[in-house]
Amino acid sequence: MKKDGRYDVAGLTEAQFEPGSNEQVLKTRLGIKSPSEMDDAEARALERTMAGLVGQYDEKHRFTAADLRAIHKSWLGEIYEWAGDHRQVNVSKGDFPFAAAARVPALMEQFERDVLARSTSCNFSERADVVRALAETHAELVLIHPFREGNGRLARVLSILMALQAGLPLLNFSLIAEEKKQEYFVAVQAGLDKNYKPMEQLFAEIIERSLALS
Repeated sequence: MKKDGRYDVAGLTEAQFEPGSNEQVLKTRLGIKSPSEMDDAEARALERTMAGLVGQYDEKHRFTAADLRAIHKSWLGEIYEWAGDHRQVNVSKGDFPFAAAARVPALMEQFERDVLARSTSCNFSERADVVRALAETHAELVLIHPFREGNGRLARVLSILMALQAGLPLLNFSLIAEEKKQEYFVAVQAGLDKNYKPMEQLFAEIIERSLALS
């Protein structure tokens, strides 16, 4: 959780920042102090990891919480010592709190048992069922926020892998990164009430854009 306006961190005794970063960059194995350099390092690592993940899981694979921990560690393991481990601090965005850290392990077990078991493998024949699976899985994972960094991007990685199971192209998320960023956050919040319709609408548009660009 970079203290740059995106996240506020409760329990700072458990959160270590890179010395000299003005509490803008979490402590890393690389000694990076600049937020922009850190963003670049994470982006490059994600690109490398994504290249390896495509094709790793077949259309019948049922994703698990252990898969998500492994993906997170593969992506950020060279950057953060705690990559792949559930977070030990409480986090929020603005005045919106994500799940309490103490509840994360149990919530991830429930997420695997209910949502992942129901939504993966994501090889449904009907597009509406694919959209529904992507929306519920994405919203619930972001709400749990199981890791100290990279939760939204990890949720997008899972969505991409699920979409590939459904025979779709690599999903392009520029829609929610740009003109519909606020709508996306509202859709995540709606998931608290098990209302996935706003997220379904966004994923329907993401799929259409991705198909048009493929």
